[in-house]
Amino acid sequence: MLPAPDQSFGVLETTGFTPAIVALDVMEKRAGVRLLQLELNDFLGVCLKIVGSTAAIAEALAAGHAAAEQMGGRPVSHAIDRVDRRAWPGIDSPVEFNPLIQQYVVVVPPAADDTPPETAGEQTVAAPASANFALGLIETQGFTAVFEAIDTACKAANVEIVGKEKLGGGYVTVIIQGDVAAVKAAIEAGQTKVAGLGKLIAAHVIARPSPAVLGLLPKLA
Repeated sequence: MLPAPDQSFGVLETTGFTPAIVALDVMEKRAGVRLLQLELNDFLGVCLKIVGSTAAIAEALAAGHAAAEQMGGRPVSHAIDRVDRRAWPGIDSPVEFNPLIQQYVVVVPPAADDTPPETAGEQTVAAPASANFALGLIETQGFTAVFEAIDTACKAANVEIVGKEKLGGGYVTVIIQGDVAAVKAAIEAGQTKVAGLGKLIAAHVIARPSPAVLGLLPKLA
């Protein structure tokens, strides 16, 4: 849906899934912007499209860019005021499933009061983001590394796997959930097992993840 005339459009593109999700959590919590969709670019990139007031978009992009940059996500961000209606078909994308990697490459978050699978790209929403709830992400280049890392994480603490995301180029992210202390312990243990088996791209804990982040969690096959 085209942003309202009084809204601006913002885009933040990162290398790696984890930096994008962390940036999204920061942006939504900082400025209250709304996520329109997430789109993968088939070459390790994740594009977040957001809308909000001009001031909110500027604040959100600055915060999200800084968060992604800190994680090595090589972010590119930009704001557009009053998107031309004729340009919108080239910006907006329909929900798209890629059969080669068996996952959605364009995801539209579910509405707050309506979460049909067709609209949400068959994503799954995790447990409510209570004060003691956290998500943990381990992203590696190479399946062997992520398999060992996540097995170690699950053995180290009482956590549950809720999703897996593949970006191509060998980039794989596994997402866990649990209470904050357990997720921190699991991620710390898991990331130490990557060396020698693959490359650690990112490892991060998100306490009380934002609604948009929960709505984008990839579904396990």
